[in-house]
Amino acid sequence: MRVTAIRRTVLTASAVSLALLVTACGGSEQGGEDKEAKGGAKSEKPAAKALAAAELEKLVVAKGDVEGHEITEPGKDDVFEPDALSSVEKAECKPVAQVLSALPAGEPAATAQRLVVQEPEGAKKDMPSTEELADMTEKEAEEAMLDSLDVTKTMTSLWSYDADGAEQTLATLREAGKKCAGGFTMTIDGEKQQVTKVSEEKLSAGEDAVAWTVGTKQSAAADTKVVVFRQGTTLAGFSSFNIAAITRGEAFELPTAVIDAQAAKLG
Repeated sequence: MRVTAIRRTVLTASAVSLALLVTACGGSEQGGEDKEAKGGAKSEKPAAKALAAAELEKLVVAKGDVEGHEITEPGKDDVFEPDALSSVEKAECKPVAQVLSALPAGEPAATAQRLVVQEPEGAKKDMPSTEELADMTEKEAEEAMLDSLDVTKTMTSLWSYDADGAEQTLATLREAGKKCAGGFTMTIDGEKQQVTKVSEEKLSAGEDAVAWTVGTKQSAAADTKVVVFRQGTTLAGFSSFNIAAITRGEAFELPTAVIDAQAAKLG
């Protein structure tokens, strides 16, 4: 950064000096060139600044922002510690492992997070009582319990970066998704997990976005929806899962209502 600034200053000074020399020799047209040279030096924009943590807290989705969803601050059991991701088999896959685990990629200046849980509809809302389960067959009881768990949970994160950090981080994520499409191994919170696939999803959000279905296998196979979009110097990340869909081996949709609400707040 410092070397670039010095070079730019030297070049600008040389241009101005040359214009003044030509003007002194009687050329009136060069006065206009002199103004252009000065104007060019003044037109540079300052580097973009990252949003502070307090600003992100105002912009992250909050209670009432997403209809049919409960939004709370995540507890200790809901999030991983920053150093929980202890190893990734392929170094180029680390950014995918980070956002899959709702950890920030790169080095953001500030962060904010919320846990967004879809509220079950109608009869699916409550776990069946012991009495109700006693009157069901084993299969009926299993289905009733899964119905009560048929909700999508989304860890929603905001990460802000200085200068072009957000843009560069998203570009790195996009490349990592392509390079790691066939999967990789990672260890988080002391447990080894096999990522079996990183499949691209179609999504338009913010100024630029990446979206994937990430397949993982630990004790059982599971899919997680991962989305990251950029708005200015901020990245919004979403890591979603659905327990019922995982158990049944079914697909579930991207949390578009949550994504749209967060995009609206970021403007």
